[in-house]
Parts: sequence; structure tokens; C-alpha cells
Amino acid sequence: MKINYYGHSCFSVVAGGKHILFDPFITGNELAKDINIDEIKADYIFVSHGHYDHVLDVETIANRTGAMVVGIFEVYDYFSKKGVKNVHPLNPGGKVTFDFGTAKSFIAQHSASFPDGSYAGVACGYALKTDDGNLYYSGDTGLTLDMSLVANWVDLDFAVFPIGDVLTMGVEDAIEAAKLVKADKVLGVHYDTFGFIKIDTADAVKQFEQAGLKLFLPAIGESIEI
Repeated sequence: MKINYYGHSCFSVVAGGKHILFDPFITGNELAKDINIDEIKADYIFVSHGHYDHVLDVETIANRTGAMVVGIFEVYDYFSKKGVKNVHPLNPGGKVTFDFGTAKSFIAQHSASFPDGSYAGVACGYALKTDDGNLYYSGDTGLTLDMSLVANWVDLDFAVFPIGDVLTMGVEDAIEAAKLVKADKVLGVHYDTFGFIKIDTADAVKQFEQAGLKLFLPAIGESIEI
């Protein structure tokens, strides 16, 4: 599966000929200053929760591309009221079949509010079953045994986990999370963007290797295949 990484927790995959974008936060990320959001392709935008570093560019990209924005009911309601035309609710425990495959929402252990301070419901992650591969993006979260439910639903080709610590789980817990979801390949996100989530990336890769796992840390703007 082809992955484009846009910094922080923003990445896209191509499945079923569709471009699926997650948590677009680009214009507010100094590390992603060379990314032009007007060039990003999107047929779907999955939103894990309402924090500004996950929703900042949702409206702009959705309005330009006509992409369907997918998130919990509060996300659905928030962007609908902002005038985004194509929005679909998906709460934890629910699943929806789209033209690229099936998406199922899983609970995440994290806080949530919108940039204006309003209630944003709960944080969540998504597992996708597609003909081109299966993935799980946990969203911002701490380690939770609920992750084992993902492996009950889908056989993963890879998982996407935050590794920056402090605000989410760090490297050690991400390794345990990979074991719970039974994924031996992990795309690391949510690190280095802010001072308090800076990490030693070489050490992170080494820790994953010692656990028998592969950690992918593409450069911002880089495309890789997993």
C-alpha cells in the first residue's frame, strides 16, 4: 500500500483507487512548511478527534476536493455546521462500507475538544479492510487492551501509532500496541512536531528492531510502500 506522509499525524493511503487522508494538520506545522495543501489529493478524510493538530486543514481540503469527511457524530455535526457538504458519521464500534472497502471505528484513550473549545465527543481510531491491504490507525491514544479487538476483526498489513510520548503513548507502549493488534510493521506518527514530543528516532527504530518489528519513519513529503 502506498503511503504519503505529510507530517505530525497526517498521512494518506491509496486503496481501491481512492486517496484516503487522515488528520490533516499541515499549514500550522512549521516542519511541513514545504507541503502545498492545494496539491494534496483526497477522496476521504478520516478525523480521529477534534484537537486542532488533527483538524486544522480538514475544511480547506474537503471544500477543494469534495472529499467525504468521516468522524464521530460530534465531528460530523461540527463540520456540517461549517458548511462542509460531504460528511459521514462513524462512532466507535460502528463500521461503514465505502467504495474503497470497509472502515470500523475503535475507541482511543485520549482527550478531545474542538479548536473553539467546544465538546468534541471521544477520540477514536480506524481500521480499514481493503483489497489493497488492511491498516489500523489508532489516532492519539494511550496503550489500551481494547486494541486486541482490532486483531479480532482484521488481519493487518500494518498499523499507524503515535510514538512521541507525553501526550500519547511513547515508543515502548507503541511496541506493545503492535503486539496487541498483531502488526509487525508500524508507521510512527505524532512526534517531533512540538518540543515536548521530540524523540530520538534512531533509538526508536532500534527498539522496534529488538522487538522483532519494523518501524517506518518517512520524511515529511516522502512516499513509501508498506
